[in-house]
Amino acid sequence: MSISKALVINKEEIEIPDDVDIKVSENYVLEISGKLGKIVKDLSPYKLKISKNKYKIYKDNNKIIIETMIKGKRGISLLYTLVSKIKSAIKGVREGYTYKLKIVYSHFPITVKVKGKEVYIENFIGERAPRIAKIIGDSTKVVVKGDDIEVTGIDKDEVSQTAANIQQATKIKKRDPRKYLDGIYIYYRGK
Repeated sequence: MSISKALVINKEEIEIPDDVDIKVSENYVLEISGKLGKIVKDLSPYKLKISKNKYKIYKDNNKIIIETMIKGKRGISLLYTLVSKIKSAIKGVREGYTYKLKIVYSHFPITVKVKGKEVYIENFIGERAPRIAKIIGDSTKVVVKGDDIEVTGIDKDEVSQTAANIQQATKIKKRDPRKYLDGIYIYYRGK
């Protein structure tokens, strides 16, 4: 299961902040907890895409160390994909993520309601049936304030996918996009 030191080609270390606790299991499932909550990241699918024992993630003192033994661009891209996933999870449990969307309409006023794990978009271009967008994840919150929608949470993937689902639900097909500008659009990404 371990990679010999002679075979390690790429290595990256991530400093763990004092207010964040990370646990690494043998099957590359990371539990990252901080002041805003806890994220569980399963990084084992990245192992299946390449082949067995091509990378290793472990915790050493106050650092997470990722080692790969894949040469070239594939190894570097895998390494920095894993680094990016872990860093975004650390930032999420410390600061959180926020996406803001704007409701835009010209004639038919759009009504947006949150019911459970779904966002209902009613009266879009005068349609009688509501359009529905799914809220991804347990920690993701959607708040509607007038013509603004705010999506917040600790997992960047879940927050961004929820915002994208809401925007995609109002995509207009088979009509001139220069004339029909109605919809819900992301205008802010940040913490």
